[in-house]
Amino acid sequence: MNLGQSILEALESLSANKLRSGLTILGIVIGVGAVIAMLGVGQGAQNAITGSISGIGSNLLFVFSGNFQEDVRNVKPLTKADAAAIGDPFQAPSVAAVAPVVQGDAEASYAGEKVTATLTGVTPAYAEVRNYRLTEGEFINEEQILGRASVVLLGPEVADKLFGRREGVTGEIIRINGQPFRVIGVLESKGGGAFGSQDDVMLVPLSTAETRLLRRTRDRVDVIFVQAISADAVKQASDEVANILRTRHRVELGADDFTIFSQDDFVATAQVITSVLTVFLGGIAGISLLVGGIGIMNIMLVSVTERTREIGLRKALGARRRDILIQFLTESSLLSLFGGLIGIGLGWLIAFAVGQIAASSGTPLTPSIGLDSILLATLFSTAVGLFFGLYPANRAAGLEPVEALRYE
Repeated sequence: MNLGQSILEALESLSANKLRSGLTILGIVIGVGAVIAMLGVGQGAQNAITGSISGIGSNLLFVFSGNFQEDVRNVKPLTKADAAAIGDPFQAPSVAAVAPVVQGDAEASYAGEKVTATLTGVTPAYAEVRNYRLTEGEFINEEQILGRASVVLLGPEVADKLFGRREGVTGEIIRINGQPFRVIGVLESKGGGAFGSQDDVMLVPLSTAETRLLRRTRDRVDVIFVQAISADAVKQASDEVANILRTRHRVELGADDFTIFSQDDFVATAQVITSVLTVFLGGIAGISLLVGGIGIMNIMLVSVTERTREIGLRKALGARRRDILIQFLTESSLLSLFGGLIGIGLGWLIAFAVGQIAASSGTPLTPSIGLDSILLATLFSTAVGLFFGLYPANRAAGLEPVEALRYE
């Protein structure tokens, strides 16, 4: 018996019990659909998080006070003087720009509307380091830093909440923590992500934030953003920054009172977390495939019992053990293959629905279904059919012709 004839006979056998075959296929459909959807959602989450991290700037280093890996005493805070030293091209030739910031929450109000957003005190270099663009107005300049000017740049979400629009707000006067500030521009939307919404922010001059709004100790900053001259120079820039801070803070070797992260560190961490999550979700969905495979075994065992006399007759007419084995394996494989193909469509629909729900709620999640996940689910479903069809097929092939013909 050739393969083509086996497939035709398997199709005839399955079509003879359409309802039973359909219900058996349903288990595989649900399993494959769940695997495809979960892998797609997991990949979409990974793309969203890594894209958000990449969108905060290019070739960035993040310098924080304190050692995140070891317990170090006498931690000295980061200062504007530290930032100035890092920005010295003679001490750190691999550094292109430096932007010290102070951060905190503040309440803004306008015409009875109030919103609490992240307030960040920045310098002019912040725009370049963090890849910020404006839809209108101008960025904070050095003169406003020196004069502790009462000016503010609004993120698009803050502008929407206060004014109900993002255009034509430059020049308006709002109050931040009760103090009047003039709006000098609106930031271009960056969306949300691993660091929270990058649109729900207010930027003011660093000197204004530390003296009038956040009440920080003079010269002290929360984070120093450092931009390397190129992607290849990030490691060298990190070493230069570390050496400068060790000298300025007079720390012992191996007892740094600061921590430096690069974008690659954040991206790698995010990818590990999302990969584990994707595997976890895919594993849970894979249980559905296991249940579907058990359903195939159950139905094939029933089919062997129902067709015992047919098997005996085939063997009596010269069918070999291999022919019977191939016939039943073909039936189980076709069941899982059809289920897998339909399941791919179901998985795509589920992923599409998740993407639409995420978009309607403002969540930057776009499920991504790749060819690798489709091939994995299809091959796995076919393997399930073969594995769970092997025992019933072997049982059918092992029947003795005389005993099978006497079966009632």
